[in-house]
Amino acid sequence: MNTDIRKSVIAGSWYPGNPEILKADIERFFHNVADQDLHGQVIGLIAPHAGYVYSGQVAAYAYKKIRGGRFDAVIVIGPSHRTYFQGVSVYNKGGYETPLGIVPVDVSLANRIMAQSGIVAYIPAAHMQEHSIEIQLPFLQVALGEFRFVPLVMGDQSRQACEILAESIRAAAGNQKILVVGSSDLSHFHSYDKATTLDHVAISHMVKMDGQGLLRDLENDACETCGGGPVAATMMVSQKLGAKSAALLKYANSGDVTGDKKSVVGYASAVFYK
Repeated sequence: MNTDIRKSVIAGSWYPGNPEILKADIERFFHNVADQDLHGQVIGLIAPHAGYVYSGQVAAYAYKKIRGGRFDAVIVIGPSHRTYFQGVSVYNKGGYETPLGIVPVDVSLANRIMAQSGIVAYIPAAHMQEHSIEIQLPFLQVALGEFRFVPLVMGDQSRQACEILAESIRAAAGNQKILVVGSSDLSHFHSYDKATTLDHVAISHMVKMDGQGLLRDLENDACETCGGGPVAATMMVSQKLGAKSAALLKYANSGDVTGDKKSVVGYASAVFYK
């Protein structure tokens, strides 16, 4: 057994474990998104990390924009839900396995990111049960086919950590064509109307690529995210890599799916492009 391959921990629960069903579900999500040209090259995107039955359709709006694209590497940044640690953990070996196959880690790029700053290290526990990275991979596999990626889990979502991580990615990427994915849900467990109000504060920063503003409003409790650090870092590095424009592609919350609007979770998909 290859111990460098991180096995799926959410297949069969957060998304289908059967590869044919999983691919068909993602294709259906893509089919439901109308074609619309951005007239630019996508550098970064934001996608939710809930179970596909709740947020898969929202995620499809972002991933359809990069379908058929070619990138030297994909960087997926997610928050840590189960393990607290300082800094950022990079998985710099092997790959991640989903029902659609193994996505190899770009070990060279991962090591270059780690070499840029002392806040990035390999912390095994950060990756073992974390869903925020894995949930993005089947969409990427269907959209891109074969690709290499770097998984980054943020234990520390402070302003300083976001700024250092963004610069570390920029420096490590060099002239490579990189796609950066920020994995985040929005507000949690508010009424439908309150969630919509809070979420549109966060979204207002996404469409301006204002990572500093988002972090400020998160600190002031003007909005909520489950992945504010990954969102801010994605916006920051997208700008460093040349993104000049942003677009909100879809907003919804769990109440739109379940009909229960008393306590909902918000989801958004957005892209940053040049």
